[in-house]
Amino acid sequence: MLFLIWLVLCLVVLSLISLPPALWLRAIYRRYSGSRQVTCPENQQPAVVSMDARHAAATGLHGLPDLRLCDCTRWPERSQCGQPCLPQAAQSKPYTPGEVKLSTKQIYHLPIVLAAFAAWCLGAIWHAQYLFRTRWMHAVGLTHAQVSQIKWWYAPHLLTLAIWLLFAYGVAWLLAVCHRKGMLQGLLMSVLLCGAVAAANWTGIARLPHDLLVIEAGYIVLATLIVGTIVGGLEGKLVLPSQ
Repeated sequence: MLFLIWLVLCLVVLSLISLPPALWLRAIYRRYSGSRQVTCPENQQPAVVSMDARHAAATGLHGLPDLRLCDCTRWPERSQCGQPCLPQAAQSKPYTPGEVKLSTKQIYHLPIVLAAFAAWCLGAIWHAQYLFRTRWMHAVGLTHAQVSQIKWWYAPHLLTLAIWLLFAYGVAWLLAVCHRKGMLQGLLMSVLLCGAVAAANWTGIARLPHDLLVIEAGYIVLATLIVGTIVGGLEGKLVLPSQ
């Protein structure tokens, strides 16, 4: 009984200690979240920007928050502008829900296509005779003659490419929705999406033969990392500058 009372008192004290910092972080997040309109110093035209509220809250606990933009309607063409509109954005009020219809973040297709093609090339190498073709062939139950015939069919290759293309678009969509960019963020979104797909299909995955499961799991993990790296790392870079 005394232990329970002591435990409850400790929890109450910890809650009281952590409450002020939590309220302060929440206030910083709400202060810098949302999209707001500024006048771009470069062309003196209106632009809509979003501040990185998570980063501001994470850095504002022990002092002034470190402010930076996480999105702009002139990005990715002008993503290296130096963000001279940042003081203006910090002073502007964010849009209220329903006040204005903001355009969705654009998804650029070239990094997605490159990522899907890289994942397909990895699959071709992964299942080659110098790596895991023999083990894969025995796990599936095919002969050398059957595999030699299947590898010239277009349907399996096109299907694999289409699957990775769809997966790369999913990673790009997650980055756009969360207003994230960069290689690490691409890796994170790719791993999260792959984990969600694996969890949704776990019943069928668990029924695969052990050797086949190990081979395909290794390939999917490496391909997932490649897709996330390319989509996140090249996001906004393989884009023609606007005139």
